[in-house]
Amino acid sequence: MMAYERSRRSFLRMGCVAAGTAALVARSEGANAGGEGGDLLAYVGTFSSPLRDVLPTQVDLPPGNGRGIHLFRVDRKTGAMTPAGLFEMGTSPSHLAVNANGTRLYSANETDRIDEANQGTVSAFAINPADGQLTLLSTVPSGGAGPTYVSIHPSGRFLLVANYFGGSVAVVPILADGQLGEATEVKVDEGEIGPTRATHAPPGSFAISGHDRTHAHMIEADPSGRFVLHVDLGLDQIFVWEFDDQTGTLKPSESPVVSLPPGDGPRHFHFHPNGRWFYSIQEEGSTIVLFDYDSETGRLSSRQTVSSLPPGYAGSNFCSEILVSQDGTHVYAGNRLHDSIGIFEIGQDGTLTMVGNEWTRGNYPRSFGFDPTGNFLYCCNQRADHVTVFRVNRDSGGLEFTGQYVPVGNPSCILFLDLARVKPAS
Repeated sequence: MMAYERSRRSFLRMGCVAAGTAALVARSEGANAGGEGGDLLAYVGTFSSPLRDVLPTQVDLPPGNGRGIHLFRVDRKTGAMTPAGLFEMGTSPSHLAVNANGTRLYSANETDRIDEANQGTVSAFAINPADGQLTLLSTVPSGGAGPTYVSIHPSGRFLLVANYFGGSVAVVPILADGQLGEATEVKVDEGEIGPTRATHAPPGSFAISGHDRTHAHMIEADPSGRFVLHVDLGLDQIFVWEFDDQTGTLKPSESPVVSLPPGDGPRHFHFHPNGRWFYSIQEEGSTIVLFDYDSETGRLSSRQTVSSLPPGYAGSNFCSEILVSQDGTHVYAGNRLHDSIGIFEIGQDGTLTMVGNEWTRGNYPRSFGFDPTGNFLYCCNQRADHVTVFRVNRDSGGLEFTGQYVPVGNPSCILFLDLARVKPAS
């Protein structure tokens, strides 16, 4: 692995999001409507365990600065976050997902182990409906090394997992009590690894990332749940699977693979609320690609490519998160090293126009998420060890920094839970 990638992956325990996500993150699986009664909570996933250099001779590094899953109460009017709890973990819960009822939380427990005999893990937690505190229910193998992303299938009966270092994706059943079962499907990515130099790299870029092997970075179902999509950064491809929600298995769709420009490195994606537009962000190419999505066949057709960076930028940048606003009017794109969030207006045909670029007030924004109202955006600045809070201008899409810094060691993702909306398990 090249020296730049070693630095990027090991410095302060970088892993996701990302999120993706992140995701995210704002994709809090049903806890998206605001309420006046009950606490609004935020869960922040972190890098809490070391990510060693992935080399023949591995060198132990100190633990990450995070301590596990951090819990906060959120002021609905000001966006302020107050610490409310911590579930300490020896691995890195770098990505989180909450079920539709708000009763269960799931985590991807990331490490850098690439020996296929050393599987990564995912965990299930029960959420206390009174205060949001977590109780561990189960931990099971993730189907590969370095799980970096989890999402819940719309049926609520399966956890979808992307294993970054394993180059694989898995389907893990969610049992009746919320615990996790043994994977019903594992797919290992195969193909030709893309070049280390991205097709769309900014001038002077040394943004060399995951083109050493296959790297599954995100997995999520389409809105209907009929298809499941995942990206592989090392292959520069998006995979589209038909999903059997009775058996929890995947089979290639009619158009099973979409290729991005060589070396650009697809990382995360997000559907527009209309379900017809699909936005993919490329980690090394610093681009956003708009695809038209055919929900009947799962086919993706690219239509527009734009830079995530302001005009004239030169040097290195790694993209991270991408989110569509809940009202479908704007796209937000994370830039690490440039340390900004690009803001794009969505036209009537889904095409993007950059309208702004906001400094994150921190270092290496791995992911970000909206509160349930969409009035605040919270940015996880991984290397700055804090979350920053921005007020969203719903008309222009602009972000206004509130002045609030929330200290969290190596934050990697954030998602929200409105306790007023929790439906206790029957």
